[in-house]
Amino acid sequence: MHKITVISQAVSQAFSALERGIKDATPLMREVAFVMLDAVEENFEQGGRPRWLGLAPDRREPATLKRTGRLRNSITPFFDSRSAMVGTNVVYARILQEGGRTSAHVIRPRDAKALRFNGGFYAKVNHPGSTFPARPFLALTEDDNLELELVGQRYLRSVID
Repeated sequence: MHKITVISQAVSQAFSALERGIKDATPLMREVAFVMLDAVEENFEQGGRPRWLGLAPDRREPATLKRTGRLRNSITPFFDSRSAMVGTNVVYARILQEGGRTSAHVIRPRDAKALRFNGGFYAKVNHPGSTFPARPFLALTEDDNLELELVGQRYLRSVID
């Protein structure tokens, strides 16, 4: 077997720069996290991509997942030198993301002596549970993935140059 060794300072420097850029990719991960955040915000803006199932006929507007804005405003980017993500700490986010059914439970008044429900007053109401269709707000489209790929390519070029 023959072996050819090429010694090139330019190639050696490029590989060294690439190695440093990969060891601490914080600038890349920051940009990736914010691209993902933009994608999630676009999901809320468009009502899902693909479009989320609508509200039940007996529910009033505003649009799906927008009533208080609490969930949307809780979406936060996280990144370090090796990873990037977006997420939320809102308790009900998972059932809205994945869909599912809440268990039956009792509703009691918080600030009053009784609940007003269907024209009457009650000390408690036995709720049968609710079913939620999946409305994946933490989702990336094919276009989002292509943008992330371009971000990675730009980063690697900038590290080598």
